[in-house]
Amino acid sequence: MPLIKRLRETEPFDQLPDSAFQELRKAAITREFPENTEIFRQNDPPTGFLYVIKEGLVAITVISPGGLDMVVDYRNEGQLFGGTPVFTGEPYAGGARTVKPTECYLIPEQVLHAFQKDYPQIGSYFTQVVLSRVRSLYSEIVSEHSGATITTMEAYPFKKRLSEIMNTPAATCAPDTPVHDLARQMIEQDVSCVYVADGESQPAGIVTERDLVSKVIAPGKVDIERLRTCDIMRPHPHAMAPDTYMYEAMTYMTRHKLNHLAVVDRGQLVGSVTAHGLMRYRCQKAHMLLGNIREESTLQGLANIHGEIVKVARSLLSETRSTPEVMEILSYIHHTIIRRTYEICLEEMYKAGHEPPAIRHCFLLMGSGGRREMLLHPDQDNGFIFEDFSDEQLPEVEAFFGPFSDKLTLALDQVGYPLCEGNVMVSNPAWRGRLRDWQERVNSWVQEPEPEHVRNSSIFFDFIPLVGEASLAHDLHNIIQREINTHQSFLYHMMTLDLRYKVPLGLMGRFIVEKGGNHQGQLSLKYGGSVYIVDCVRMFSLEREVQGVSTLDRLDALVEENVLAEATAEHIRAAFEAIIFLRMRHEIGLVEQGQPPTHFLDPNILSKPEQDLLRESFQAVAKFQDATKRHFSHSPF
Repeated sequence: MPLIKRLRETEPFDQLPDSAFQELRKAAITREFPENTEIFRQNDPPTGFLYVIKEGLVAITVISPGGLDMVVDYRNEGQLFGGTPVFTGEPYAGGARTVKPTECYLIPEQVLHAFQKDYPQIGSYFTQVVLSRVRSLYSEIVSEHSGATITTMEAYPFKKRLSEIMNTPAATCAPDTPVHDLARQMIEQDVSCVYVADGESQPAGIVTERDLVSKVIAPGKVDIERLRTCDIMRPHPHAMAPDTYMYEAMTYMTRHKLNHLAVVDRGQLVGSVTAHGLMRYRCQKAHMLLGNIREESTLQGLANIHGEIVKVARSLLSETRSTPEVMEILSYIHHTIIRRTYEICLEEMYKAGHEPPAIRHCFLLMGSGGRREMLLHPDQDNGFIFEDFSDEQLPEVEAFFGPFSDKLTLALDQVGYPLCEGNVMVSNPAWRGRLRDWQERVNSWVQEPEPEHVRNSSIFFDFIPLVGEASLAHDLHNIIQREINTHQSFLYHMMTLDLRYKVPLGLMGRFIVEKGGNHQGQLSLKYGGSVYIVDCVRMFSLEREVQGVSTLDRLDALVEENVLAEATAEHIRAAFEAIIFLRMRHEIGLVEQGQPPTHFLDPNILSKPEQDLLRESFQAVAKFQDATKRHFSHSPF
């Protein structure tokens, strides 16, 4: 399709006269980009062109809070990108990378500036265009949150300076050092980079292992005997002062995609740090907490440790870690506390003279614990699987596991995990049993999909083994998948129950809040948003036999299975992360004010950008709900 036809159908050029289009076509040039080519990166200076895709596909990316490139949008044939810096002169707010071979029309900025005088809507359009999708809003708000909380943090990375953690002395060599001597030095000193400097002065360059591979080994025809370090070094290496805080160095290295950073004091090289080295120091509070859990011998001690989780969560969020990473770390801490509680209760049973029967068994965590998506204050969702012992052994098994299960649920409640309101706990005989007992239960759920059975399955289908024989959990997974494959109509019933409720958005994007009760004027971030993503992803995963544990792992697997497009999955992923972030931050604030954490909040307390983020996230959830409903309503069960 010619450029003029594309622009005639594209805002803001759709109102231009014919003469203007002829000028644009005369000035434009075409350029081809191979697959997986970075046309420009986030924070790069403007190239001086507006890009119009003639043929191909381009991914628009931003750097995540955790330092990874994330796709926030895709641009197809006929669409524009890279226009805002043409008029603002600012660096690119996001990157552009080709997904497949792409050819673009490039319109020079001089022509666009001249047009702006007669057609001001062109300039105003691009200066107002930002990456307004969920991912960019989420990234900005997370960054603002991190910066605002740094001054009050107790976490290790926000108190330590580079002088306290740097490697000293830094490995150095002279500019005329033979390359083979340099390689030998890196092996002998066990370093991944060497700074090129005369004496202790500020380094003139840096050579890394990657430089040796790309500039010496890979070319193949290099005369290594004549090659000197100055021939392959990268000049002007990045450097920071020794009194720089760790978090500042982390942010700087993430922004510039650095693996190595020189530490320079008054013109002299005094040390160096690596990205890998900095990672070892992140969130020391979490590491220390885990060590304390394993050594704790009392329930009260575990309860005290449980109370420290909010500080770890605050530290993690303020380290600009991604929300999924925070959930995974918190879940690991919760799992460790629950496992240690189990061990203490078992020790008490032994001391009281009770011996467990000689059968294989497994203690399961279900719900958010099973998905490794636990936040600050999860309640109990657990169960027991036993091997298929005979009916004659049942009294012996129950004589031990009945009292033990009661003791365990009460102990977990004392430690900080409230009793489940739906009684989904091992103290309820319905949530413990032999493999064949579980098979009968699952079979009854899928063959008689009444609401209670569907609700039970929504909790139960997300489980992991925590203590005991993990093979029993694997066998149970296989049983569930066989039952679902045999009775796929059950997925339809899951859909009809789970999707009865809608996200709390009304006309014109207004938030719908509770009209009365304890949460009047509030909405639920869990039941209004994140739970729908969890449920929909679970349904697709069961249908396609996806084995992922977490919601986002399952989402990635569904992309690989071609169930969801990558662009769709990224939008869902961003919405899920954003809702969890807002919920976690809200709950941390409540706990620090001495209030119990809750997923209910008044949306009016959020800032305007945060309200926009929540609204965009809810809209993404609503679209996913509709897609799930259409799919399972038309599936040939």
